[in-house]
Parts: sequence; C-alpha cells; structure tokens
Amino acid sequence: MTGTLRIALAQFDFPVGDVSGNAERIAAMIVQARDEYAADVVLFPELAISGYPPEDLLMRPSFLADCHAALERVAATATGIVAVVGWPETAGSVLYNSASVLREGKVAATYRKRELPNYNVFDERRYFHVDPDGGSCTFEVKGVPLGVVVCEDLWFPEPLADTAKAGAQLVLVPNASPFEREKHAQRDALLAQRIAETGVALAYLNAVGGQDALVFDGSSVVADGDGTVHPAAAAFTDQWLVVDYDVRQRRFSPVQWIDDGDESRDALAWRAIVRGIRDYCGKNGIGKVWLGLSGGIDSSLVLALAVDALGADAVTAVRMPSRYTAGLSNDLAQEQCDALGVKLMTLPIEQPFQGLLDTLADAFADTEVDTTEENLQSRTRGALLMALSNKFGGILLTTGNKSEYAVGYATIYGDMCGGYAPIKDLYKTEVFALARWRNTVGGAPVIPPAVISRPPTAELRENQLDAHSLPPYDVLDAILLRYVDQEQSRDDIVAAGFDAAVVDKVLRLVRISEWKRHQAAPGPKVSRRAFGRERRYPISNRYSG
Repeated sequence: MTGTLRIALAQFDFPVGDVSGNAERIAAMIVQARDEYAADVVLFPELAISGYPPEDLLMRPSFLADCHAALERVAATATGIVAVVGWPETAGSVLYNSASVLREGKVAATYRKRELPNYNVFDERRYFHVDPDGGSCTFEVKGVPLGVVVCEDLWFPEPLADTAKAGAQLVLVPNASPFEREKHAQRDALLAQRIAETGVALAYLNAVGGQDALVFDGSSVVADGDGTVHPAAAAFTDQWLVVDYDVRQRRFSPVQWIDDGDESRDALAWRAIVRGIRDYCGKNGIGKVWLGLSGGIDSSLVLALAVDALGADAVTAVRMPSRYTAGLSNDLAQEQCDALGVKLMTLPIEQPFQGLLDTLADAFADTEVDTTEENLQSRTRGALLMALSNKFGGILLTTGNKSEYAVGYATIYGDMCGGYAPIKDLYKTEVFALARWRNTVGGAPVIPPAVISRPPTAELRENQLDAHSLPPYDVLDAILLRYVDQEQSRDDIVAAGFDAAVVDKVLRLVRISEWKRHQAAPGPKVSRRAFGRERRYPISNRYSG
C-alpha cells in the first residue's frame, strides 16, 4: 500500500445549541476542505452538530430531531470527500454520542462512543447510552483502512485495540476535552502508549472555545504509527489543520499547521481565561463589561485579562474609594487605566455607606463594630456596579480568586456580585504569578509593578491586611491545593508538615463557605478541580475529614 492521504482537521468552535448554524458551517467546511485543501478526509469535533456539552438540551425531543435533520443536510454535501461528524444520535428511545462517516451524499457508517465519562465536569451517563451491540467502525478511503473512536474511548485500551483488530491503520479521534493545566503531557503520553499497544497512527482533533465555565483548548495533535507525537496545534485558536499521511511510512507531514509558540503554564492559563471571557460575552450578546478597580492585584489582573479579551473600548473600570481607601490605591487604578486606554469612573461610596449605617443605627445600637460594617462597604460597591450594568448594559465581572472563594474571604452580594468570574479558578499565588508573567510579554507592563509588590488588603478598616485574617497565601494555597484539588484528608495534610491548628481553621472555613460558592458566578476552569460543576459538595455537611 503506497501513496498519501490528505486529512483536514477542523479545529473550530461549534457553539452549543446553534444546530442550524453549526450545520451550515460544517457543510461549507466540507466543501472548503475538498476544494481549497484537496483533502480526502475531513474531521470535525465531538458533537459538532449540537455543540458540547449540550446538557439538558438533550432531553428535548425537538432538539434531537433538529440535530438528526441537520446531520442529514450535512451528509448531502459530502461528495468527493469523506467527512466524519459528531452528533447526538437517537435510536428509538435511546441516545448515543455518535460520529458518522459521510460520503457521496449519505451516512455511510456511524460509530457510537463506548466509554462515557461521568466524573469531574462530565456527566454523559445522564444522557447517553452505550450500544450493547456496538463495536468498532472502520472504512476505507483511497484503499486505506481508517477507524474512528471518540474522546474518552482513547483513555481505555479496548476501543482502539478492537478498531485495530478490525483492520484500521489510521484512527481519527474527535474530542471535546476541556482545558486544564498539565493535561497536554498526560495526553501525549497516552497517545504514545496506545500506539505502542496497537501500531495505528492517530489524528486527534479537539474542540476549541469557551462554553460557560469550560474552555476547550484545541491543541489538536497527530501521532505517527511508530509513536512519534508531533507538536500540538496552537491552543485556543480556531484554525484549519491539514496533514498528509504517508501510508507506507505511517507518518504525518504538515501541510497547514500552526504550532503553539508558548505552552508554558502561565501562557496557557492566560489564553484560557481570555478565550473564556471573549466567548462568554460573544455567545451571550454582551458588548461591554464593567469591573470595580481597587488598585489591588485581583481587579488589576481581571482588567488586563478583559482588555486582552475584548479590547479597551469594551471595558469600563469603576473606582469606588471609601474612608479606608489609600491614596496609592486610587493612583494605581488611574495608572493602569491610563496605560491600557480604559475609561475609569470614580464613585465615592462614603455617602451611601453612611446612609446605610444611619438607617441601621437603631437596629445596631449597643453592638460592636465588626465584619458587618465591613461587608456593608462591599455591598454598597456591588449595588453601584450592578446599577451601572443595569442602566447602560453589559455585564459585571467579579474579581474574586480561588483562595478567597475557598475560605469565604469574599462578600456575598458584595464583591461577589457579577455575571462572570474570570479568576475564580486561580489561587492567590497563581494570581501573582500570572500578573508577573503578563508583564513580561507584549511590551510595557499592563499591571503596575507596585500593584504586584504591595501586601494584599481589602481596605475595609484601618490598616487592614489579608494576613490579619488568613494564613500567608503560600501556606493557605498549599493547604487548599491538597484539600480541594487533590482531595487529601486533614490527617494527610498535617502529616505533610502543616500546622494542625492552621489546617483545621482552613478546612473549617472551606466547609462553612460552601453556600457562598453555590451562588457564585461562573468562571473559566483552568485547574484539575474547579469550584462549580466539577466540585459539588453538600452545603449541609458534617464530615470534617
């Protein structure tokens, strides 16, 4: 068997629910892959017709009927080329996560996903079934035997092994795999392992784009039959990827392929959050964003991210000084807005804050000043920001980080107000690291160095510092990483060398703050275990281990 096979991989965003629009784009892309790129085969991501994840849209019969009709329309365009398209397939009362092989205007074959993930952000078993009579799917293109498996199937040896036994030399793998840090190395090792087990070459296409709290990175990759894994495609970038596959050598060579120039931890996290903001706003028709800019590290980082995502003209920062706000905070907010070309509004909160205190004076008589009065300041700011968003349109970005959300060091209906939380999956130490990284790329610093160097403070009372209420962030974040992300027990964390009293305090704060997190705005997942759909703990919970 000699010759080459040209494969086009459509690393593009197919929005959830846009069944008609997705079908039209896929049909046009099939023609483009055939006529512009001279491809023999074109591959689309997992569930490209419906978008991923469609969640409970899959429980609507009309939605499933529309997906089926859309696939039929797409199939009619597949002439002179073979297309593999993912879609939710209904068979009677049963639903499958399927990928169909389209050729000469018809559905030639359909593969039904065999391994349904039901962990972390995934709950595919809520919707899909495994076909008890299903198996491998193979087909020939120019005499070359190809196969298909879908996403999670690759993480188990049997689906690919069965496909190889059925004769496939090259296997196409459509995916919808959300971004998380350190995942690329794990995936590349898996590809090499599966190839060593089966001897097949792999073309791995991943979805790209933001979908609520998920961000799909693309980072598609091809791997030769000898286990060589080629450099991944640029992450978070919509692009055509075109490769030639040498049938005799079982090797790929790029025809059109933009590699990722910077796969560092901070670079990928930055681009994930930027893509998340851009797509959340774009897919929901949001043309502008607001945020409270305090002169602190969190809001300064969110401002820089928002400008990178949407442009300075779409962002308005609001400075809301109080009786406790340092002059430096006001100056740093102005400095950053001047550097980025962002409009800065100033709304002092002294008058509305005092009004609330006056209104509550009788009710609060004979009580000591405590965090209640501190929270009133935050809630005053939240009310003003939400009023601006209501009056002039757009969405409020909330600026809390994962450390704060974990231990409840955030005011519900105050600084937690907002519709999207860009840094809610970054620990405070990661916030500082990302700010330092961003200032090293693209010319002049976008975050004033003094913002990064000053001690964190909420500025809700005289001489307040975060360190007065919380352990140092390097200690706090190390404990949280073990408890939240790695699910270690209290005893495991203490055994690792952390002070037992500090551990007990932190873990208690995590437990009693669950109710706040249940009401938090969505934000982009970048870690292994983000708050939200990935970590769902009961609010009423007596377990303390």
